[in-house]
Amino acid sequence: MTCLLCQQPLTTKLTLAWVLSWQALPRPVVCDTCWHRFRPIESATACPTCGRAQAQRQVCQDCRQWPTEPRFYNQALFTYNDAMQAYFKAYKFGGDFRLRTVFQNVIQQRLAQLSGDLVVAIPVNPSTMQTRGFNQVTGWLSHGENTSLLKTKASHKAVGQAAKNRQDRLLTTQPFQLATSTPALTEQTVILVDDVYTTGRTIRYAAAELLENGAKAVIWLTLAR
Repeated sequence: MTCLLCQQPLTTKLTLAWVLSWQALPRPVVCDTCWHRFRPIESATACPTCGRAQAQRQVCQDCRQWPTEPRFYNQALFTYNDAMQAYFKAYKFGGDFRLRTVFQNVIQQRLAQLSGDLVVAIPVNPSTMQTRGFNQVTGWLSHGENTSLLKTKASHKAVGQAAKNRQDRLLTTQPFQLATSTPALTEQTVILVDDVYTTGRTIRYAAAELLENGAKAVIWLTLAR
């Protein structure tokens, strides 16, 4: 086996304790060198609203510019650094579906720690789905875990989010609506999963749509901030 990111051979260290445990052979998908290029965010000091990495736990400057909404907040797992940018270039924009496995475990572990009734992935528009062949967010989720509550209003994006500056992102209009057949949202806490929190505009629109249709609260979970 080789590392999915650098293609170098992978090695697994077997210990006596593991041999005696009779557990399945661990199968890493990335090497230690590549994995340690990603920078985890310490939740104890992160911004309590958006999950930004910082020295002490307080609402960051970006979040102070948004109206206070106590019914939703974001948890981000990693800082969006050069390694994360390269990952998304290969996975999301390069279409390498194998790379979903790089972060599947950490996302599944965090989901297990959150108290929610439904897990919802941010949807992609039909044109993107046809071109790319998959939703990068649902690629991290286990089979049957994602509830398809949301869909995009537009069939395609005139300009992708990655090509927009901060001001353009903030001026984006509501891109989501409820899917035609959805379970009752009344008094449900929804865990809304997305790939990257940048300005927070997109995920706030998604949360607003869910709250306006009866959800009690929305917990955001993003891979990167």
